Amino acid sequence: MSKLEELIKKLCPNGVVYYTIGEIANYRRGSFPQPYTNSAFYGGDGAMPFVQVADIENNGFKLKDYTKQTISKIAQPKSIFVSQGTVICSIQGTIGRVAITQYDAYVDRTIAIFEEYKININKKFFAYCIQLKFGIEKNFARGSTLKTITKEEFTKFKIPVPPIEVQNEIVRILDNFTELEAELEAELEARKKQYEYYRDKLLFFDKNIIRKRLGEICKLSAGGDINKKDVVYEKNEEYKFPVYSNGIAEKALYGYTKSYKVEAPCVTISARGTIGWSCLRKENFYPIVRLICAKPNNEVNVSYLKYYLETIKFQVPKTGIPQLTVPMVAKYQIPIPPIEEQEKIVSILDRFDKLCNDISEGLPAEIEARRKQYEYYRDKLLNFKELKVENKE
Repeated sequence: MSKLEELIKKLCPNGVVYYTIGEIANYRRGSFPQPYTNSAFYGGDGAMPFVQVADIENNGFKLKDYTKQTISKIAQPKSIFVSQGTVICSIQGTIGRVAITQYDAYVDRTIAIFEEYKININKKFFAYCIQLKFGIEKNFARGSTLKTITKEEFTKFKIPVPPIEVQNEIVRILDNFTELEAELEAELEARKKQYEYYRDKLLFFDKNIIRKRLGEICKLSAGGDINKKDVVYEKNEEYKFPVYSNGIAEKALYGYTKSYKVEAPCVTISARGTIGWSCLRKENFYPIVRLICAKPNNEVNVSYLKYYLETIKFQVPKTGIPQLTVPMVAKYQIPIPPIEEQEKIVSILDRFDKLCNDISEGLPAEIEARRKQYEYYRDKLLNFKELKVENKE
């Protein structure tokens, strides 16, 4: 019998009491003065980290080392300050990202802040519980394009609160899983940096190499609108052509439609949001707004084009909404070595890319397996028979 099983048998053999989040802790939402576009609210002397959803790591219950934005002294009185060691959770957009802050910061209104615990609860145990609970409840969140869970809704969420000795042992077990995943993530990040180093080295050419503008060697086109009635979200025999927008990886997939506009192979370039992010499309597809398509002529290997585009830092006007256009992209030059050399470069970079990004093998596959294993044991360890009591005090 494991230590955890012994503790449960000794301390809570008949089940545990479930508490609502409102019974466990006081909470509030973050805030930020409006409008977000006011430059006076960012940076400057005395600026502090400003935490938004994107600043919360996907795992490990931590913030990124540096927040994307800092909040100015002018804006700080109109925001919400949280001290190091505070549990926070995203409740809008990407719901369910949880962190225990590792530095003092101000927090955006898309995030819930949990403070002043009313019962004896391990803070890390609480973080694991709300990660699981919000991960389930986000599937029922209100909103069509921007999902939200309100304070009024999550105050009623219930989580198990076993004796503190049981909480501590569960945290110890789950921490072992997350630490192993963090080690694998760190190794993967190191490999990605190695990949970028060799990619940039392989794609560095002297001045003697011919360079041409993308507009000369590619057929460039911008994505357009599509009627929602012409799109389904599950592929079938009739609706089999993917519809892509400007998102990264699987987030670029908008749905499926009956006909395609661009024939593969083709490289797509994000024109808004994740500006410049490129992807090689290997099946015919339908591009929609905020996406630029680059189909090279026979002078350029399409995979070589994709890899070289990764090295370009596209510049966009600082006024208005940042956005790439076809005329902007057309002006950028790329070196064009002999096609045999391009293919050799592609062969080397393909191996690196597979090592770093192929979810079916290597480190990404191991990380995915560990994550599923962690989620399985987390869900199992945090599932207790509910013990009904009249008075929880």
